Amino acid sequence: MNALLKRVWTGLAATLVVSLAAVVMPDHIQIADDGRVHLGAPVSTPSPSSAEPEPEFTSPPLTRDAVDETIRTAIGAAGLDPAQGRPVGAAGADAKRTGWTAVREKSAAQAEMNAVCADLERQGWKSNPNPKGDSPDASRSYKRGGWYLLVSTRGKTQAPSTTSTVTDSQTYLTLAAFQLNLSDLPLPDITVRIG
Repeated sequence: MNALLKRVWTGLAATLVVSLAAVVMPDHIQIADDGRVHLGAPVSTPSPSSAEPEPEFTSPPLTRDAVDETIRTAIGAAGLDPAQGRPVGAAGADAKRTGWTAVREKSAAQAEMNAVCADLERQGWKSNPNPKGDSPDASRSYKRGGWYLLVSTRGKTQAPSTTSTVTDSQTYLTLAAFQLNLSDLPLPDITVRIG
């Protein structure tokens, strides 16, 4: 009985590790034809004739103050006044999360979001598309220096506060940033046979 429980718990743990790794680091998951799942660095070696893959963009870690400045600059580049919105989280309350949100007219929000995104790219933020969540018209994701930043416009029904006075012609323009340092979470090389 103990051996059976041990196998069940081992299987559950392996499934959890594979699921977590697939969400956090999809480029580090490989499933072989025989059903083996490999986590960690790629096991295949490129052929000498194949071109070298481009290294993933990396940048030095950013502080919350630097991210706050990035957000203010991008908002200003869109022709908006940062003081007319409100910060997401109080300054200094959470060193790993920050942002800004403001009520905007729907007719202008898309152009403002496009301008914000263009300035983020100018500042060196790289697109980090989420195929299940991003929509060019409603939200876009970026990453840089251990931070992830989501720029979105969202309607009245998804307003952050039930006391907000958003009309049918208005929406929110929101920049939400959070720090996630995956290098602090070492991922061991594990091979699991499923089936």
